Amino acid sequence: MRKDNKNNLCRSAALDFVEMRIASHCDSCYSTHSHDEFSFGVVDQGQARYINTRENYHVSEKMTVTINPGDAHSCNPKGQAWSYRMLFIDTQWMANVQREVCSKMNYDYACFEQHLLTEQSHYNAFSALFSILLEERNPLIAQGILVEYCAQLFDPKIAFKQISAGDVDKVQQLIMDQMENQLTLDELCEVAQLSPFHLIRSFKKHYGQSPHAYQLDQRIKRARLLLKSGGGLADTANSLGFSDQSHFQRNFKKRTALTPRQYQKFFI
Repeated sequence: MRKDNKNNLCRSAALDFVEMRIASHCDSCYSTHSHDEFSFGVVDQGQARYINTRENYHVSEKMTVTINPGDAHSCNPKGQAWSYRMLFIDTQWMANVQREVCSKMNYDYACFEQHLLTEQSHYNAFSALFSILLEERNPLIAQGILVEYCAQLFDPKIAFKQISAGDVDKVQQLIMDQMENQLTLDELCEVAQLSPFHLIRSFKKHYGQSPHAYQLDQRIKRARLLLKSGGGLADTANSLGFSDQSHFQRNFKKRTALTPRQYQKFFI
């Protein structure tokens, strides 16, 4: 990560086509400029004046701004330092996702229709996505959540394919057979012969979870059995493909409300 006092820029831990900016109590101002990427983000604290092309906006806490590639814009604090987070997504990657989702698309890419989103639900969804992109090193998890978020953000008219249970059953079986491996979304798509969006949507329809969530859930189920039989915490985490013990503990506690050590004490 390149650090510039209170204004940090880095890449996603798992996806090299995603850049991230975190500004905390920052008073830096920007001249009018544009980006080659799609960019969107949220205000965490303070207020700012946001100008996009000919439109002027007042933005404050828990609002979401969106910026299309090539849009001339500026966004600067009003009277005091502010805190915000931004994502910059490669335009070609976004265009590919849109083509998979949209029923008809005879242009390079679809643009954001709104420059400012005020609902807190958008803020909450962005915050969850940002945390995953910042910390998660498994590309399957990171890319799966990003695809879901972007599909909802553009809210296109979707041409849903009729997917048979057999198509996603192959993916489910691969996950179970290679639970310890860091499977990529591309690998799962190849098995099912589906695009990322249709795979995620169809898998969730049949199994109630996206592929990455299902993989994590199955890993935790297996971990509970290993811990009950006396397995060591580090060995259990390693055997199930967790990047480290903190990653294992965080996901275990989300699903059991206990740390692995606390859980094991009930049985050993």
